[in-house]
Amino acid sequence: MDNKNILKIYNKDIKHLWLNTTGLANSPTGSVNVSELIKSLGFVQIDTIQNVTRAHHHILWSRNQNYQEQMLDLLLKNKKAVFEHFTHDASIIPIEFYPMWTRQFIRLKKWLDSSERYQLILAEADMDEIKTRIQKEGPLSTHAFDSQIRGTKKMWSRPPHKIALDYMWYCGELATSHREQFKKFYDLSERVIPHNLRQKKYSDRDQINWLCNAALDRLSFGTLKDIQKFWDATTLDEVKKWYSRNPLMPIKWQTSDGKWIDSFAHPDIEKRLDKMSKPTSRLRIINPFDPAVRDRDRLKDLFGFDYKIEIFVPAAKRVWGYYVYPLLEGDRFVGRIELKADRKNAVLNVIKFWPESGIKWGAERKKKLEKELNRLAKLINADKVNWPTEN
Repeated sequence: MDNKNILKIYNKDIKHLWLNTTGLANSPTGSVNVSELIKSLGFVQIDTIQNVTRAHHHILWSRNQNYQEQMLDLLLKNKKAVFEHFTHDASIIPIEFYPMWTRQFIRLKKWLDSSERYQLILAEADMDEIKTRIQKEGPLSTHAFDSQIRGTKKMWSRPPHKIALDYMWYCGELATSHREQFKKFYDLSERVIPHNLRQKKYSDRDQINWLCNAALDRLSFGTLKDIQKFWDATTLDEVKKWYSRNPLMPIKWQTSDGKWIDSFAHPDIEKRLDKMSKPTSRLRIINPFDPAVRDRDRLKDLFGFDYKIEIFVPAAKRVWGYYVYPLLEGDRFVGRIELKADRKNAVLNVIKFWPESGIKWGAERKKKLEKELNRLAKLINADKVNWPTEN
């Protein structure tokens, strides 16, 4: 295509498109359909840290503030509308996507089988015995087994039985049955995943086609690398081969500092631009693992917002804080806030607040933040928000 005929999308419009695409443009109100929320996003990342609420709960709450924490657990345990597996990280995925995940089971098995260190630990576990126990006793957590870590215990060390459970989970032999207080229970996949979905077989090429198309659908625009990173269930070479069979619409979009980035867009990009709504002016507390901010480079290019989660940075070297949340208002990130819940005493504590450079925080904006903090407190059944005395 002639370069002068390539669709150019200015920064304001591309920001609005991204917020519409990721479900943050509209006010987070109305009836809650958790499975549809997850399907629209593609997946929701699971995270162990419960600083206020765990990331997966926060991400869903950000799109509908009538969401309650138990809703996702019930969806996983009772309705079988979702399953857990690995994208770029542990994630909740719509159950109907399961047939397209066969290649991911195979890819992860090959990767784990190639790890000599992993295999040495795995050899200490009796996988047949573990699987037999699950077969006879039903879903079991890692606490049902007692093999111990050998040698020096490190941060990410796992006992042999945990390695074995995870290995069979990665390979698709086991699946997450449910969680209790976030504790994961493993069961045989055939007792968790509906028979009709396990029986559906697609070629590797068909799975790649689906993964790439589904990724671009949930990105609206991106490079081939962006498409590959979305699920992290393909290689970049596989995406390039897919692209050679499926020419995409080239576009240019403008960054916050006026530069132009070459990219590709979903085939209906112009319809998406026409139909997108103006982002709500409501102020939102965004989780660090939210799909809207997860790609830090895209975030900086789109919004000029330079953000990093510092949970793994030593305290003395942190620029901001341990668990700092971006604050979104309309189509701008207007600040950052560090929060910590005291669930026992039903309190949401504000540790520190930083206005973004160049953003004025008058009485109206502060009131918006206070309202959002009260709404977040309600999610965790806290009845009070405490600010530090210096603020």
